[in-house]
Order: sequence, then C-alpha cells, then structure tokens
Amino acid sequence: MAPRWRKGTKERRRGRWFGAFLLVLLLVACLAGAAWLFLIPDAPPAESPTGDDPDEAVAAAPQYVPSNDPPAAPLATLPLDETCEAVAPPGAAEANAESLNTRTWAPFGRQEVGWTIYAPRIGAELATACGPGTTRFAAALAGWQAAHRLTPTGILDDATFDAMRVRWTLARPFAAINARGECPNAPAPSGLNTARPDEVYGGKPAQLRPGALDAYRRMVEAARKDGVVSSRDPRVLTIFSSFRDPAADAARCARDNNCQGVTRTICSAHRTGLAVDLFIAAAPGYGPDSSADDNRRFMARSDVYRWLVVNAGRFGFVNYVFEPWHWEWTGEPPLPGVPISSLPHEGSQPLDQKPPTPQPSPKGLLTKKNEVR
Repeated sequence: MAPRWRKGTKERRRGRWFGAFLLVLLLVACLAGAAWLFLIPDAPPAESPTGDDPDEAVAAAPQYVPSNDPPAAPLATLPLDETCEAVAPPGAAEANAESLNTRTWAPFGRQEVGWTIYAPRIGAELATACGPGTTRFAAALAGWQAAHRLTPTGILDDATFDAMRVRWTLARPFAAINARGECPNAPAPSGLNTARPDEVYGGKPAQLRPGALDAYRRMVEAARKDGVVSSRDPRVLTIFSSFRDPAADAARCARDNNCQGVTRTICSAHRTGLAVDLFIAAAPGYGPDSSADDNRRFMARSDVYRWLVVNAGRFGFVNYVFEPWHWEWTGEPPLPGVPISSLPHEGSQPLDQKPPTPQPSPKGLLTKKNEVR
C-alpha cells in the first residue's frame, strides 16, 4: 500500500492539471469573443464616393446621434483676447444650448434635428470661436441680428438663419449667377490642369482651372503646417470630385432620371472647373459625400472642417454650407453662360427658376429649393 503522503501528492497534481486545463479553456473563450467583436463589423462598409448625388447614403444607416460637443465647447481655437462671457439677452445662451441638439426644422427643405452641423459656420459669421451655449455667442448673435434689422434676441431662429443662408449663398458667384436663371459654360479641356495622384481620393482623376488648383495646393500646404493634414490620415483634403463634363452630366440625368434640382442638378457648379469636393471625414458606414445628417454632423465636429471654415477664405474658397465637403474657388469668375431653360432637361423635373424682378431683394433671388452645387 502506497504511503499516504504519496497518494496526496498525486491528488494535488491532478488538481493542478485540472485547474490549468480550465484556465486554458477560459483563455481560449476570451480570445474567441474578442476576435468576434473586432472582426465582425457592426456597420456596413463605407460607400464609394461619386461626388454627384448629395443624398447618397449607405443602407441601414445609424439613427440620429446627438452632438457630443457640449454647448459651450469652442468652435475653433479661441483667440488670446476672447473670453466666452459677455452681457447677452436673458435666457438666450440657455435657449441656444437647448436647441443645438433638439431643434426640428428644414433650413434646406429637408427636415433636420439640431444645428450642430451649421454651428461652425455661424460662429465664423459672428466672428466668435465661443460655443453656441455661451453668453459671448448669444451677445454676438444679438449684435448680428440688430445689424441686419432683425429682432436682437440672441437666439438662433428661422429668420436669422435664413438671412445668413442667403448671404452665404450669394457669396458663391456660381450660385448668384444660377439664381438669375443662368448656367455658366464649361472651360475647354486645354483650360484645365490635372491634380497629382497624391491629391486625389481613390485614384479618380481630378481636373480644375489652373488658378483653382494652385489655390487648393496653397490651402493644403497651410493646413499641413497647422497640423490639420498629416500622415495619420492621408485622405484628408484630397479631391474626390472636381470638373465634371456637362455632356456627361446631362447623359446621366437622362439615364438615371435623377436631376430634380436638389438631389442632382442639370446645372452643376462642377461644370465651371472652380468647384471641388474634398475629403473632410466620414462617419462609420458612410462615404465622404453622403448628406445623411449623422455624416454631416460628424464632419462638422472635425478639426478639418472647422479649420476650413476659418481659413479657406484666405485662399479664395467658399463653402456650400449644406455640404461640408463642397468648396468653390472665387479667384476667377465662371465663364459666361446660357439660360438654364436652354439646357437639356431630360431626367429632371421642371425647375422653378424665374427671372429676377426689377429690383429683387437677396431673399427674392434664392429659395431653398434652388440651392445649387
């Protein structure tokens, strides 16, 4: 009969082996679970950008996600001499903070929730980097309202935003021409320069008028010096749509029956060789040209877009504010054009472009339906 101590040793060994076996099983289970979480996507793959349809979005897109910016968060780097406290109309800062993520409205003819998307551009209009929930923002807004003959409440309302929207739209020479019922002509191929492969997104060729391409390069270089463009994401500020041949656009309109003036237009700013769509950012499950609210909100919160809002004007670029990625160079005028009514209309509903009245006000020139890109 084996000694008692030897029998106990064998039992202890079996216990240790059994414990080690359970530990290995637990480790394998944890690794398998981690692999499943990281390798199985919970969102559809990003769409390929076309630079054509502003309402393209991936199927099964995520639901509305409120901004993660607190109302008082700076819209850009605060100047050394700016404080975000000021004397403002009572309750205005609180009202702006509340509506920033909850306001239901349709500033471009399509219902949206909140105005986070437009906050950086509004801040630039007010010449403040302070967030929408600050008294400085409310005070600046009240001053802007008073200067534009609006009730100086310090609260962003439809009338105030509409006045800003008209100003921003008329700052785009193409849009001002288009609002008169005219469409600029396209430059000849010999009048275009081609972007380098490292300047384009996804290998798609990109052409612009020489001055516009030079200005784009100067802007990107400035963004690189400021740390906005870096090796962390080489896609930032690359071009995914530039000059588009009007004949090809017209053929697509007729083929796809998709030129209704808002989702796609028979007279695009891209025909001028002065308009460019830039990679700003893309929310998970979206491409860089999806106008889904979640995607545009994601762009508006990015350092890239906020840098452009503050700095792009130095290089002659203005933005179509509904699309953070769409910018137009104003250093040269579009070429003389033709009446929009003379263009091929196959594939589009009749546009309600009307000739201007003898002395039109800015609001009379533009309607939300006729925003053009």
